[in-house]
Amino acid sequence: GEPPQFYACAPGRVNLIGEHIDYCGYSVLPMAIEQSILAAVTVNKSGTIQLANTNPLYMDYSVSCTEDIAIDRDNPKWYYYFLCGVKGIQENFAIINLAGISCVVDGTVPPSSGLSSSSALVCCAGLVTMEANQKSLSKVALAEICAKCERYIGTEGGGMDQSISFLAESGKAKLIEFQPLRATDVKLPSGAVFVISNCCVEMNKAASSHFNIRVVECRIAAKMLAKARGLDCTMLLKLAEVQRELNASLDEMEALVEEVLHPEPFTREEVCKTLGITSEQLCTELLSANTQHVTHFKLYQRAKHVYSEASRVLQFKCVCESEPADALTLLGNLMNQSHSSCRDLYECSCPELDQLVQLCLKSGAVGSRLTGAGWGGCAVSMVPVEKVDDFLKAVREGYYRCDARRAAIEKQSLFVTKPGGGATIFIEE
Repeated sequence: GEPPQFYACAPGRVNLIGEHIDYCGYSVLPMAIEQSILAAVTVNKSGTIQLANTNPLYMDYSVSCTEDIAIDRDNPKWYYYFLCGVKGIQENFAIINLAGISCVVDGTVPPSSGLSSSSALVCCAGLVTMEANQKSLSKVALAEICAKCERYIGTEGGGMDQSISFLAESGKAKLIEFQPLRATDVKLPSGAVFVISNCCVEMNKAASSHFNIRVVECRIAAKMLAKARGLDCTMLLKLAEVQRELNASLDEMEALVEEVLHPEPFTREEVCKTLGITSEQLCTELLSANTQHVTHFKLYQRAKHVYSEASRVLQFKCVCESEPADALTLLGNLMNQSHSSCRDLYECSCPELDQLVQLCLKSGAVGSRLTGAGWGGCAVSMVPVEKVDDFLKAVREGYYRCDARRAAIEKQSLFVTKPGGGATIFIEE
């Protein structure tokens, strides 16, 4: 009913390589995509936060600025992701009375597709709240706040999505490192483009325990490896921390996994006995709220994936920097190895994703892999420039046109992307 005072925009992302390792402390290699979440905002005097969405599937919501912001983990509606961003800024600045806002949200990032629509929404909300309350933060600080506050909805992610959403630059992929958070430009080879293809299976990672089970398994694996090498494992929670403490190479860590962890799943009793903890301690100190039911843990497979994937990220960056004549083949092989590891060791693929990846390789991609959390969502494929048109046609015919539901959403499910810019505010003059 009135013109917006400002707009906030935060992009989705595609992770080129480095899946499920950010929360283990390892570097990842994403780029922002051109698709984004956009909010139009007016600061109001109503004392409420009023949220609407241009998509009729997402209902309106309002909450009083004086109420404690409650986020229902068991019911991850779209507006709860927005409220994660609000709450993160409120707590960072200890704001007692938030500014009232009227906010309409739009977006071109396909939901539950592995392109980080949820984190883009959290980041956009953080920006909106900061601007509406006349606060100021660096992009790095915003990224760190938004990474932490998304956990209010129950997802124990590692910070990649929020980091690239804020730190991205148009035309550049980034190596994102953690503790401390920093982003380094990575120049992608000029002879290829990246194509996103959605397998059309939606996966809301906050609505299932798949994601957090993997986080917990990595946490337990880190403690088991530390214990086996005589380290004090009380403070060690991440696989990267164990590597640092041992001053070992990634290859040496893979060898340690082979030596210490057996391929058969570990029972709760075995974990407790090895770590010298009680069942209650396992539940309170290592398991998350939605993983209390888990009875067996695949520690060998998860740790093996993480250490090998961390190595592939560094190799990918090295190839991009040195630009050998066979760069596309080398990068493609790393992407293919990554998908195999996600499928077989981390078990975060699904039959439709595997089918789509195989079709992409058959259609001319030099490398193709799932991107994002998995269990649905998108594949990213590296395609030589001269083969793009034929590739798109083959994937369109082979995956989308043969299925009425897929065909109906083909336009937003298959697209070429280039690295986009980071989150930003636009002020109405």
